[in-house]
Amino acid sequence: MTGSRRDFIRLAGAAAAFGALQPEVPLLGEEPALGMTLAGYDEAVPRILPAAEALARQGASAISVFGSSLTFYKGARFNQELVDRVTKATGVPATTQSNGLIDGLRTVNARRVAVATAYTDIVTDRLKIFLEEHGFEVIFAKGLGYERIPEGAATQDILFRLGAEAYAGSHKADALVMSCGALRTLDLIVPLERELGAPVVSSTPHGLMNGVRLLGRSPRVQGFGLVLANA
Repeated sequence: MTGSRRDFIRLAGAAAAFGALQPEVPLLGEEPALGMTLAGYDEAVPRILPAAEALARQGASAISVFGSSLTFYKGARFNQELVDRVTKATGVPATTQSNGLIDGLRTVNARRVAVATAYTDIVTDRLKIFLEEHGFEVIFAKGLGYERIPEGAATQDILFRLGAEAYAGSHKADALVMSCGALRTLDLIVPLERELGAPVVSSTPHGLMNGVRLLGRSPRVQGFGLVLANA
C-alpha cells in the first residue's frame, strides 16, 4: 500500500498517540534530568513502566518507548527486556525507538552502515555496539558531542553536513543512520539521500514507522525517503 504525506502524518500521529515516550526531547517532562548521559538514562528508566501503565489505562493499543539512546544504551538484551516488561505490565504490544532503527536498516537490506548522532563519543559507541549486536557492521561514526542540544546547534544545515561527513567517512556504506529523537530529520531524509546515493534511517521517522507496524497498519508512503517507500 502506498500513501501520501497526509497519510503518513496521520498514521505517525496515531503511533505517537498510542504511547510514544520521549526521554530525549523536552516533551511531557520526560527528558532525563542529567541529559543524554549514561547517568541520565539510569535516572529515566524507572519512569518508563509507570508512564506506560498510565498510557494503557488511557486506552493505548500499542506502546513505543521513544528515546533512541535510552533504549540502546545498555545493549540489545536490555532493549528487548524493556519491550517485554512494558508488554507484561500493560497487556498491549510494545516496541522502542531503537527498534525503529533496526527495522529501517532491515527494510533496505543494509549491512554496512555509517552513523551520525547528536551524542558524545561514549553514547555513540553504545549505539555502535547495539547495531553490531544486531548483525550490522558500523564502518564510521560521528557525533555532535552533546549531552544536551543547545539552541540552534542542530539546524537542517548542520545535520545535513553531519550526515554527509559521516557517510563520506564510511566510503560508501549501505546506509546512513542518524540517531537522536530530538533531531528534526523528516524533511532532511530525501535531500540527504540524493546527496549520498544511499538510504537514510533516522530515529523519529522510523521509530514511528515501527510503531505504525505495531498497530497492524502499513507505514509505506512516498516522498519521505527509501525506507518508508519500501516499508
